[in-house]
Amino acid sequence: MQASPVMEVDRTHVLGKATQRAAEALGLNGRELAQAVGFSEPTVSRILKGERGIDPASKEGQLSLMLVRVFRSLDALVGGDAAKRKTWMTSHNTALNGVPAMLIATAEGLGRTLAYVDGMRAPI
Repeated sequence: MQASPVMEVDRTHVLGKATQRAAEALGLNGRELAQAVGFSEPTVSRILKGERGIDPASKEGQLSLMLVRVFRSLDALVGGDAAKRKTWMTSHNTALNGVPAMLIATAEGLGRTLAYVDGMRAPI
């Protein structure tokens, strides 16, 4: 019996697509996504068109993974409700002392936002 061939997965493409979907779901435009993950706007444009992936081992890749995690945790918290997700992203959060959509423009703000939604999703 012959084993079926294993399809090689392009991790850069997978992360690029996941980042694109997370950005869309979080209501981020190309400029905001570029700020959040540290790419130039032209590079983000190529990622959004599927012409370029994101190396998970790079700094930008690590920030992209964090953005995807923010989306996943927030989506679980709001039960997949896009309107609630948008409201949460664009409203002032007293615990974060800022608006999440604006906070994620910096690595520090992205980290704080991720820690918050992860903590809310799995309280101790």
